[in-house]
Amino acid sequence: MTTTFSLLFLPGDGIGPEVMREVKRVVSWVEAQGLARFRLDEDLVGGASFDVHGTPATEAMMQKALAADAVLFGAVGGPKWAGVPYDKRPEAALLRLRKDLGLFANLRPALCLDALKDSSSLKPEIVSGLDILIVRELTGGVYFGEPRGITTLGDGSRRAVDTQLYTTEEVRRIARVAFALARQRGNKVASAEKHNVMTSGVLWKEEVSFVHRTEFADVELSHILADNCAMQLVRNPKQFDVIVTDNLFGDILSDEAAMLTGSIGMLPSASLGARDAGTGKMRGLYEPIHGSAPDIAGENKANPIAAILSFAMALRYSFDLGTVAGRIEAAVGAVLDAGIRTGDIMQAGKTLVSTSGMGDQILKSLG
Repeated sequence: MTTTFSLLFLPGDGIGPEVMREVKRVVSWVEAQGLARFRLDEDLVGGASFDVHGTPATEAMMQKALAADAVLFGAVGGPKWAGVPYDKRPEAALLRLRKDLGLFANLRPALCLDALKDSSSLKPEIVSGLDILIVRELTGGVYFGEPRGITTLGDGSRRAVDTQLYTTEEVRRIARVAFALARQRGNKVASAEKHNVMTSGVLWKEEVSFVHRTEFADVELSHILADNCAMQLVRNPKQFDVIVTDNLFGDILSDEAAMLTGSIGMLPSASLGARDAGTGKMRGLYEPIHGSAPDIAGENKANPIAAILSFAMALRYSFDLGTVAGRIEAAVGAVLDAGIRTGDIMQAGKTLVSTSGMGDQILKSLG
């Protein structure tokens, strides 16, 4: 019998609902082919939730997320909510989802398809064939460390404090994810930190080295300072296979790597937790790395490819349906090879389509 998986859709704000509509069409195709069955649910998140409930993440939504086999997330935020209290900002919902679901490993591929090599801001020969996977630690570091906050000093000036904090186990578990994934790819890991000026960087380097030495000695490991890694990504990005790094540097480096591919609208991501010792299940949240793009929201112009590829990642990592994921990825590649483009990746001589138009073409390619 075909397994039934539970999927929670959190479209969010801006273009989130538009790109998620196209994902639902691909989900329906998977079901129609008899490849899997899904029990779908949906809820508000981010600014859309704040407008209705006064909070970006309700307790009811969080319970749905905790119960789901996978969460498909659109985008949150926009100028509409610029004035809300800091703890009620739309982005706070994503941070809570990552924390409460224990999603400590963020996987961000930076893949330059040959059809889009001319869209990159770098020379085609620099990015052609690019295939990097950035593994970012997601629930520790400066975004969650305590103490944090703004205090007023005796002279009336203010001081802001954020704390970069990592423990042995936090570093070791993300290192294991990176090494295991590297074994399935080019068998190389570059660990990026700032041990020259940060004690957390010293710990990071030592613990990654320990995991390598004791568990993954067959994988090639190099250490690189995060600022040098940023430079090398634009100088010679194809030297990298898997990059493992902390929450802050991973946030920056993964966005930089995304732009090497030609468009941030093209790339998916997965945020994964540890496997349950009893059930073997692994919580996962899948999202395109683009933002909510409020300037084009509701205009049927957004690129849905990153969201569709995020669903493909869910098939691969949460549902063990890598073959089905590969069919979807191949269909996306075929559409791009045929010259079909949304506005963000439009090139001279190609065919411009809308959000739904791109969905039509991908479904047609799937057959």
